[in-house]
Amino acid sequence: MRLWTAIFLLITSVTWAQNYENRWIGHFSYVSVKDISASNDKIYVAAENAVFIYDPYTRETKTVSTVQGLTGDFITTAHYSQDFDLLVIGYENGMIDVVNIEENRVLKVVDILDKQTIPPDRKRINSFFENQGNLYISTKYGISVYNLNRLEFDDTYYIGDFGRQIDIKQTTIIGTNIYAASAQDGIRRANVEDGNLIDYQNWTTIVNGEFKAMEKLGDELYAANNNNVILRVDPNGNTTQVHSFSQNVIGFKRSNDLLTITTSGSANVYAPGFIPTAVINNVQGYDLNLLSGSVFDNNVLLGTNSDGLLIVPFGTTKAEQVLPNGPIRNRPFALDATPGQLWVAFGETDIHFNPFPLREYGVSRLKDSIWNNIAYPDLRNAVNGEPTNLMKATINPRNPEEVYMSSFQKGLLKIVGDDPVVLYDETNSPLTKEGDAGIRLFGSEFDRQGNLWIVQSRTDRGLIKLSPEGQFRKIDLSNNVDIGREIALTKLTISREGYVFFGGYYSGVVGYNPETQAFNKIGENAGSGNLPSANVRALAIDSQNRLWIGTLRGLRIMNSPGSFFQPGVPDSQPIIIIENDVPQELLFQQSITAIKVDGSNNKWISTASSGVFYLSSNGQETLLRFTKDNSPLPTNNVQDIAIDPESGVVYFATTQGLVAYQGNATAPKDNLDLLRAYPNPVRPHFSGNVTIDGLTAQANVKITDITGNLVFETVSQGGSVQWDTTAFGKYRVRSGVYLIMVTTDDSSETKIAKVMIIR
Repeated sequence: MRLWTAIFLLITSVTWAQNYENRWIGHFSYVSVKDISASNDKIYVAAENAVFIYDPYTRETKTVSTVQGLTGDFITTAHYSQDFDLLVIGYENGMIDVVNIEENRVLKVVDILDKQTIPPDRKRINSFFENQGNLYISTKYGISVYNLNRLEFDDTYYIGDFGRQIDIKQTTIIGTNIYAASAQDGIRRANVEDGNLIDYQNWTTIVNGEFKAMEKLGDELYAANNNNVILRVDPNGNTTQVHSFSQNVIGFKRSNDLLTITTSGSANVYAPGFIPTAVINNVQGYDLNLLSGSVFDNNVLLGTNSDGLLIVPFGTTKAEQVLPNGPIRNRPFALDATPGQLWVAFGETDIHFNPFPLREYGVSRLKDSIWNNIAYPDLRNAVNGEPTNLMKATINPRNPEEVYMSSFQKGLLKIVGDDPVVLYDETNSPLTKEGDAGIRLFGSEFDRQGNLWIVQSRTDRGLIKLSPEGQFRKIDLSNNVDIGREIALTKLTISREGYVFFGGYYSGVVGYNPETQAFNKIGENAGSGNLPSANVRALAIDSQNRLWIGTLRGLRIMNSPGSFFQPGVPDSQPIIIIENDVPQELLFQQSITAIKVDGSNNKWISTASSGVFYLSSNGQETLLRFTKDNSPLPTNNVQDIAIDPESGVVYFATTQGLVAYQGNATAPKDNLDLLRAYPNPVRPHFSGNVTIDGLTAQANVKITDITGNLVFETVSQGGSVQWDTTAFGKYRVRSGVYLIMVTTDDSSETKIAKVMIIR
């Protein structure tokens, strides 16, 4: 055992996380509060995978997320150390983040996460207890001690019989005794001054049973067993029942010599001697569903499941809600963006498009940097229906205040502004229920005439057009889709000519020409479409009218969608790149979830396990690659992407939250009035590219030095281009003023801007 501890000390590592605030924004949800810790003047609140710090005197709130360097995994507990001004965050997977409040830095402590001798399901951090500079970490394997001064581990205690790993819920120290409450193995005690606590034989079981929480109050020890009975434990191990709760006890939290016992529906505060001080079981305007609780300055702090932090003064039932601006949930599934706004849908299915259990989630809208959340009861009540599993958001480009949400069970929800106005279903539209499958709508997109095209699964007439006048037309797919076998029709996109393409779980890509009413489809194998999988998960048409196809096992392109309806079955093509002088298929065997085209015709591609790829217009160059390890993505499972065409901001919906990256590619403008270059000036420490935006489509961009020597020339694909401040890639240009001359593609307008380079 001692040898293991020595090895543990040797591998203890200190890694300060990178801060990404210069290019990224976190849009995490803070509605679900897992733990609360307080200092003399601030409250530290741990949500699902991000935290916020609240100053109750100034009422200022600061959020800390993956953008500032947090891990982004699921938080289980948090502790603020007043002595060291550190916030310590524990995670489900054993990860620990130490936040240096003063320096705004995050230390990633990976030792428990990386330890091979601890099974993955036993690494959970249950709670923290601080004593004389040591942080006692209660975990599912035992107790680890972390020195807050040196920021490194000391000993680890496996205190089960014969040194086995047992689930320790909480640890505390009274006098010279250290106590540990276990989920199955009772309460154990040892002398904290014993230099050999790694020896399990130095720990004695003083109370048998199963416990979920334990803490000291004054000089007495209290514990909650699995029957929600509160016991006082004397130094001899004798127990006295002092209270019993009818609701599930969530946890104990001690603050300022007061003990808060939180149940699912109440917070109960006790002074030494177990004297009741405050009880909160009813708060005006809220249905309590609690996950945590504490006290601060004669206030009860309630960590709720869906309402953020509630601060309730002792003796009242009125609460101050503290909830940072954010979406309604932390698991976004589908996105759509237009200039200045983003819509988020949270309904989802499993990988096989099974929607059960049905998700009754609301929707969120980001507009002008403010989130507005529409809760599910408000959706249901507004339209007198049940829009469950809302899986796709589609904004009307002709009227950005109008958005349609595809429900994978109940129909099509229309929202105008922030108001749900109608749910199209079998009662008020030609949409039909198909047995237990209901009305399963998913992929949707507007064409250039303002028609909304949608696919419905499990029905013969599964291609649907909704006209701007509100008229439905249903198109028969039975000759092209095996409706009895097909599990789901998936994403949909529309080409420049108005051809409609949609994917299926088994059906590959199906194309429809509205003018001729012709169908065709492609699937797997050369000669039949050459898709790597017939399970199509993503579709996009780029500015050169090429069809990009993302499947469960890779990527394909069709360079001419118009050929789709010619005789014979056109084959899609892989993108072949050269890596280490060896030809490779781009994104080989990757499960692709979304493909989006930016203003420069470059491609953002998200995957289910490998993060996000940013590719050049033809896919031959990977411009950026974002993963959990090199960016604020909280996970490599990215479900969807949306791009604000005006600002260039790229939004990523992951299974653990929403983050946004400030991209450089914007949509083309109508004229050159907004031409600019940034950063300007380019200072010596800057190592990125100069962005030139405000361009029209196909504009000619030339950059010369002050004497007229040409150093860069290109034609814009969208509204912006990038310059690496070199002379055609050969060498970095010198300090000086450089002229940017832009001419529209029809030569009707020319404009000049300047950028200064300082080396």
